[in-house]
Amino acid sequence: MKQTSSRLADGREIIYFDERDDAVHTRIDTRDLAPPPQPSQLRWDPLLEEWVAVAAHRQTRTFLPPTDECPLCPSTPERATEVPEYDYDVVVFENRFPSFAPAPASAGEITPLTPSRAGVGRCEVVCFTADHDASFASLPVSRARTVLAAQAARTAALAELPGVEQVFCFENRGVEIGVTLHHPHGQIYGYPFVTPRTRAMLGAARRRAGLFGEVLAAERAAGVRVVAANEHWTAYVPAAARWPFEVHVVPHRQVPDLPALTDAERDAFVPLYLDLLRRMDRLFGAPMPMPYISAWHQAPVLVDRDLAWLHLQLFSPRRAPDKLKHLAGSESAMGVFVNDVLPEEAARLLREVVP
Repeated sequence: MKQTSSRLADGREIIYFDERDDAVHTRIDTRDLAPPPQPSQLRWDPLLEEWVAVAAHRQTRTFLPPTDECPLCPSTPERATEVPEYDYDVVVFENRFPSFAPAPASAGEITPLTPSRAGVGRCEVVCFTADHDASFASLPVSRARTVLAAQAARTAALAELPGVEQVFCFENRGVEIGVTLHHPHGQIYGYPFVTPRTRAMLGAARRRAGLFGEVLAAERAAGVRVVAANEHWTAYVPAAARWPFEVHVVPHRQVPDLPALTDAERDAFVPLYLDLLRRMDRLFGAPMPMPYISAWHQAPVLVDRDLAWLHLQLFSPRRAPDKLKHLAGSESAMGVFVNDVLPEEAARLLREVVP
């Protein structure tokens, strides 16, 4: 895999990940762009002890444009996009409307109990393919492997940036999830703090040594919630799944993050993951694009790397062909999920799908 770095018209970095070593990228961004926005503001919630990012500039981001105005498609002689080249394999670039961005640190006070600081970090867009009508599930194994390699490379790069404490690779798919662009893509966030979910999981692992491994072993032994497995990975519906269809894909070896995976582990992950996505799309019979969030849970950059266990969480709010699981009162206000689908039944349905 070849990496080529360049700059867009406003100074943002763009990196091409090519499957051919003789690929050349020489086209420049000819657009007249305003400078990137200042970073978001972080505000501390003293009641929940969590940081909240306020990024008002994101109100102006592109929202569900028609195909011929997609900013993630390759450029053409008639139209310049976020990707100057006329074709690409996988490309990563700094988000034009970032939740976190590089900038000098600043601090302030909203109230005596609510300090604030700059949302210093980095947000990147990962375009999986130049084909606007594709999906991750439709990618060939070779391209999905390139995406995984790009995510690992960018995880390592963002972890080296000043102020970044956790790197998060993810994909949002479907208008039901809230996507603003249909082109198949994911994102990578370099957070300036350790996220609440990660802190909670690491706290549990600290209180019970070997917890991640015990959970994996228990699910493999029970078997009833396992959807698929191979030599290096097991995909199962967690016993306490929060979402109607939720699958955790866990490596059999404890590793902190994507860069720590071996080539054999990466090679084994890709076909299993593609199989899962295709099962999700065919879950309710005829092919129906399933809205989902695919989230890599990685170790923090600076702390507790010995406690963390890399895993992917894939989940959908769709509970029936014409019904969604909405985060209503109990989930949104109290943080207590009420799942409408028995996890064992969800696993059975996914196992029985012919992908």
